[in-house]
Amino acid sequence: MADVKKIATRQGYGEALRELGAVHDNIVVFDADLAGSTQTAMFGKAFPDRHFNCGIAEGNMMAAAAGAAAMGMVAYASSFAMFAAGRAYEQVRNSIGYTGLNVKIGASHGGISVGEDGATHQCLEDFTLMRSIPGMVVMSPADAVEAKAMVKAAYEHLGPVYMRFGRSPVPVFHDEDTFHFEIGKGEIMREGTDIAIIANGLLVAEAVEAGKLLADRGLSARIINMATIKPLDEEIVLNAAAECGKIVTCEEHSVIGGLGEAVCSLLSEKRPTPVRRIGTPDVFGHSGPAAALLEEFGLCAANIARVAEEFARS
Repeated sequence: MADVKKIATRQGYGEALRELGAVHDNIVVFDADLAGSTQTAMFGKAFPDRHFNCGIAEGNMMAAAAGAAAMGMVAYASSFAMFAAGRAYEQVRNSIGYTGLNVKIGASHGGISVGEDGATHQCLEDFTLMRSIPGMVVMSPADAVEAKAMVKAAYEHLGPVYMRFGRSPVPVFHDEDTFHFEIGKGEIMREGTDIAIIANGLLVAEAVEAGKLLADRGLSARIINMATIKPLDEEIVLNAAAECGKIVTCEEHSVIGGLGEAVCSLLSEKRPTPVRRIGTPDVFGHSGPAAALLEEFGLCAANIARVAEEFARS
């Protein structure tokens, strides 16, 4: 995919905020001294009177965002995923989730692809934490185009939203002029009948490549982009289970509590189906180049294809 344009999803986040700010004067953006990294600096440069640097005090930032939302504003609060979902969890749960306030959390630098920053900054648990909060929408876009559309859809949604964006550039395969995003709806990237692969975030591109590898090996794989982890698109999962018979889930997240377990929970209750989960096992990450870490943990097209082929033929 060397000839495909690559853009980090966090860039899509920043661009969407700037575009939204030009249309809606009720948007305020909070950041925890990371505006250059989270890309909220784009909004801050355009609308400095509506952009607030709360310093390295993520809990305070979430409380301030909740306060702004309580006064009728639509508040976006941003930091690295480790701090937005991890350090500030209590404030997110009680000040935003429990109250149902209109706060949109934009968490960048999620997953193992944070790379050299190491285990302390590689948040592999954010889907789990945010899924557990009643009423919280949880999403992770596949590319920068989907990220922009997601941020704008979050504005229209009344209530708390958690969005995870990545540090590394990823292939752009959506057309901004024609793409439509809807919260809670999956997207079939490739049709297939032998096995279904459900992925989100940067692993969607890897799953698409895995689908091509499987086709070369005589297997028809359905590839599904599940950008919304909660609420899960039950229809697309159940259809995949009925029509493909076996499912592989892929996420740049722990296999505990994320997309894979959301899919398994649904299927165990409504249509028992064999599933294999690809994600990080019950371990912390470690420092290293992003590409090398993704390969080491099996979060790459070659391993997805290997697991899917062995599973489909078993």
